[in-house]
Amino acid sequence: MSVPMVIFDMDGVLIDPTRTFRLALIETVRHFTGIEIASEDIARIKNEGGYNDNSAIAMLYVREAGVDASSDEVRQYGRKLYWGENADGMILNERRLAEDGLLERLSATYRLGIFTGRAMPAALHSLRRFYPGIAFDPIVTSEQCANLKPAPDGLLNILQRIPDAALTMVGDNIDDCKAANGAGARFVGIVHPSAPRAAETARLFRELGAAAVVDTVNDIERRLQ
Repeated sequence: MSVPMVIFDMDGVLIDPTRTFRLALIETVRHFTGIEIASEDIARIKNEGGYNDNSAIAMLYVREAGVDASSDEVRQYGRKLYWGENADGMILNERRLAEDGLLERLSATYRLGIFTGRAMPAALHSLRRFYPGIAFDPIVTSEQCANLKPAPDGLLNILQRIPDAALTMVGDNIDDCKAANGAGARFVGIVHPSAPRAAETARLFRELGAAAVVDTVNDIERRLQ
């Protein structure tokens, strides 16, 4: 008998990245290039696919500006903005997106897991802070994937561990949808109506075969039944 599983991306699904990773990206690009990018720019690039990692977007601007900076320098600068000196940086701006009780109800029917582009320390820090009572298993992060999203490596990793899993991936990014497709998983896309390029993102999800497109993670419950 198959094991019904719901696999969550984190940022934009369980955690609001607006004042954390997204702001760190904007500030990183400003620091290295002097260019002021907007959330609209970030959404446009992410909808092209292949830019799930924010440091890749930062490097796109760095290279276009002709700035002599390595990808490691750019990544480390953004990471420092996020973490600060002792978890006192932009990470303090995080907020949870799932309403109280949602994940508890889902866990009665589904095994819950995580597939995120975050590194494990950042993933565990936020999950322990905002969802301490939820047993996400497995938690798959960037360190465990030879290839990052849109490659399906993380979901295939889960299927290797749990061969009889029936996966539904919940994400807010085109690369999440492509990863789900690559693993043969059902996909539920999240696009808040106020998000930049929301109509475009919703259309792309549907064109890629999403089973449903909803406004927030709190709308997925009835779509999973």
